Amino acid sequence: MEINKDALSNQIAEHITSQIITGDLKPGDKLIEKSYADTFGVSRAPIRDALYILKLEGVVEKLPRKGAIVRNYSRTEIFDLLEIRNLLESLAMNRIATSGVDDKRLSLMIEKLHEMKYEKNPSRYSHLNHSFHQHIIDMSKSQMIQDMYKRLGTPLLMVQSASFSKEGNINKSLEEHELLVHYLYNDELKKAQQLLDQHNADVLEGYKKN
Repeated sequence: MEINKDALSNQIAEHITSQIITGDLKPGDKLIEKSYADTFGVSRAPIRDALYILKLEGVVEKLPRKGAIVRNYSRTEIFDLLEIRNLLESLAMNRIATSGVDDKRLSLMIEKLHEMKYEKNPSRYSHLNHSFHQHIIDMSKSQMIQDMYKRLGTPLLMVQSASFSKEGNINKSLEEHELLVHYLYNDELKKAQQLLDQHNADVLEGYKKN
């Protein structure tokens, strides 16, 4: 595997993140430095740096006598994560209602939706879905909202990937995203806000039933 020597730690962190989101690594799995050092043909130093990056992102935690493991989020933490996401998207929609729909962003959302229609892999779909919602956040034109949403990053992708693995969730998601785009395109912002609120509430309720 070829590695950019100027960005070793970040590339290794991205690789581990991908393993977590796809489910190749599960909560509680130990991350062995030597194993990754052998895989990438590097010393342990960039591996430690990569694990530190992931620790800051909230994806990895270090435990006494166990070392680095994939973080296992509690139900309460998952609920908090989803509720914060819901609040930020609601704030973004309020800003859009004030400033208007950004046609360029809306076009990007439509393009992303087209990709989502042909993607059945839960992990890849979750990335597309995250990008779709990111356009809503960016359309708010609020740097504060964007920065706070970015901090949800990988933990949110982990939760979403698990959700889309359940039968029927991708199809339901597609239907609601198509309707959301329809409302935004026709400048029916109140309906768009209500739909997004219900969409996010359904996701949260789905976890409460697990």
